[in-house]
Amino acid sequence: MNPRTILVTGASRGIGAALARAYAAPGVTLGLLGRDAGTLRGVADACREAGAGASEIVADIRERDELKSRLLAFDAEHPVDLVIANAGVQLPTGDDAATTVASYAEIEVNLLGALNSVLPFLEPMRARGNGQIALVSSLAAFAPLPDSPGYSASKAALIAYGLAMRERLRGSGIRLSVVCPGYVETEMGSRYRGWRPLSMPADKAAGHIRRGLERDRPIIAFPRSLALLARVSTLVPEPIRRPFMGGFRFSYE
Repeated sequence: MNPRTILVTGASRGIGAALARAYAAPGVTLGLLGRDAGTLRGVADACREAGAGASEIVADIRERDELKSRLLAFDAEHPVDLVIANAGVQLPTGDDAATTVASYAEIEVNLLGALNSVLPFLEPMRARGNGQIALVSSLAAFAPLPDSPGYSASKAALIAYGLAMRERLRGSGIRLSVVCPGYVETEMGSRYRGWRPLSMPADKAAGHIRRGLERDRPIIAFPRSLALLARVSTLVPEPIRRPFMGGFRFSYE
C-alpha cells in the first residue's frame, strides 16, 4: 500500500499537482502527465527537489492511441504501482448551445479521457499481480448541478464504471477506488461564481485522497458532511431536493 511508482494525470495544477507533491519523496518515481509543458515542468522540479524522480509526459488524454503508447512506454521503464486519473474539465454553460458544447467536451475528457488513462495499465498490472487505480469523480455525481449537466453526468459515469470494475478486478491484485471531492481551491474553481460550502485547499484534498487509497476505500468522498448530504440527496423526493439544489446554482467568469 506504499506505491513507489505513481502516474498522475492532470498534474500541471490543482489537485493533480498537489497529489504529485504529496507523494514526492526519495525512492519514489512520478509520471506527471499534462498538456501545459511549462507548468508541468515546474511541478516536476518541485517533486525532484523533494527527492523523487519525476518524468514529464506532455500529452492529451483524448488521444487514445498515442496516449496508450506513451503510458506503456513509461510503465515498461518504471512499472506503475498507482495510476490516478485526475485530469478533468468543467466548462462554462449558459444557453442550450453552450451547454451542449460543454457537455460533449466534458464527457470526452472526464469520462473517456479517464478510461484512456487507466485501461492501458490493466494488462501489465494483471501480469504483475499488483496495482492500484484511482478515478477522480466529484460529489456532483451524487447531487447533479443544474448549471453543469455534462460535468455531473461524466462524473456519475465514473462512479458506475469504477465500482463495476472494482468488483470485476477482485482477485487480480488490482485495487480500484473512485474519488469524489467537494469544492477544492484550484485555478478552475477560482472562475466559479456561486456558493462553495466547505471549500478546501488542494493540498488538503490530496491528503484525503492519499489516506483513502491507503485504506483501499471503494469511494473516497469528502468533506464528510457535504458528502453525506450529497449521497442522501439521491434518495429524497424531487420536491424536497429541488430547493436544496437551487442553492448550488453558479456561473463561470
